[in-house]
Amino acid sequence: MNRMWLLIGILVAFLLMSFSCSKDKSTEPNNPTVPVLTTAAVTAVTQTTAQCGGTVTSDGGANVYYRGVCWSTDSLPTYADMKTADGTGIGTFTSSITGLTAGTHYYVRAYAMNDAGLGYGNVDSFTTVALSVPALTTATVTNITQSTAICGGTVTADGGAAVTARGVCWSTNHTPTIDDSITTDGDGIGSFTSSIFGLASNTTYHIRAYATNSVGTGYGSSRPFTTAPTLIDIDGNTYQTIIIGTQVWMAENLKVTHYRNGNAIPKVTGYSIWDSLTTGAYCEYNNDTNNVAVYGRLYNSYAIKDSRNMAPAGWHVPTDAEWQTLVDYLGGDLVAGGKMKETGTVHWLSPNTGATNESGFCALPGGSRGHPGVFYDLGIYAYVWSSSEQDSSGSYCQRLSYDSSNAFRSIGFAISGMSVRCVKD
Repeated sequence: MNRMWLLIGILVAFLLMSFSCSKDKSTEPNNPTVPVLTTAAVTAVTQTTAQCGGTVTSDGGANVYYRGVCWSTDSLPTYADMKTADGTGIGTFTSSITGLTAGTHYYVRAYAMNDAGLGYGNVDSFTTVALSVPALTTATVTNITQSTAICGGTVTADGGAAVTARGVCWSTNHTPTIDDSITTDGDGIGSFTSSIFGLASNTTYHIRAYATNSVGTGYGSSRPFTTAPTLIDIDGNTYQTIIIGTQVWMAENLKVTHYRNGNAIPKVTGYSIWDSLTTGAYCEYNNDTNNVAVYGRLYNSYAIKDSRNMAPAGWHVPTDAEWQTLVDYLGGDLVAGGKMKETGTVHWLSPNTGATNESGFCALPGGSRGHPGVFYDLGIYAYVWSSSEQDSSGSYCQRLSYDSSNAFRSIGFAISGMSVRCVKD
């Protein structure tokens, strides 16, 4: 009987020991599995980059010590392909994918690694943005003369490939291309300015900016413009002209010695005679004809008011209001003078404050002749008549100074000798 109870006790002890060992073995983390995870949607795709990532939902019973995304042009990318490394452990992560090729279809999936091996998320796919021609805009056409103009543009995007050439192209056709006349103004993105030469006077052109990369050439919008007309006075003097806003101006001072009907404008050199005039007359500064080529001639206001008309056909001496239109277009009295003055100190005395000549007006300091017939202010001031009288003793004029960027509205006595600029009818 005792032997039987002993055997039963030994059997119970063995069973209890077996159960205990089995329970302890099942709770020990000695059999991890690969991590479980999902792949995030691909976003922010460009020509060479994209955003992705994933979420490790289970570490499989062992620490995750690598995670990220892997990608390939093959349909099942693996850890052996291109990949990111984006931290450790469970949870969500974001991956920045770089070094892609434009216009290419890729497959991507998240991965995570622990001691059991690699786990992968679902496969997603995307296509990078293809290379394209550059994107750009065409600038406004300015400083239009008979044969020149200023334009340019802004390259806003290079299309994914370096811009190797840029500029403007123009033609009398509505859609100019780089097979027509062009400028070459550097490379890369950003703004540029183009100087255009060799145009025909009084001709309508179309112009647009262009930029070239390895894909091809992109163009800005086409802009039409018409060059300024050629101006020849009754004496055969030819003048540069310039389009400024809605007005067409002479870009040089008047040199004519005859009225439009062919009658001569009297030339008066004597000081006392000039001071006593009540009819039209002209002179050269200091009675020196060498000054005419640069500064033109000086006229009293009687010549301007003469009904025989000293302006070339199709042109007239501007009114005070027309001067103000020009000044306002150039930004107002405080800055317009600088935008009208020839730059540098070849003709203007230093410092020639604020001079940019960005309007192309090219104002010159031709000085004046006043009481009693004396010449003064060459190199210092530009005095330019208007046709608008203040009263019988004088008319309005514009005065530009060597030491200011202002455009001054002034009044000149009728006997004063001043420069003349004409504006197109």
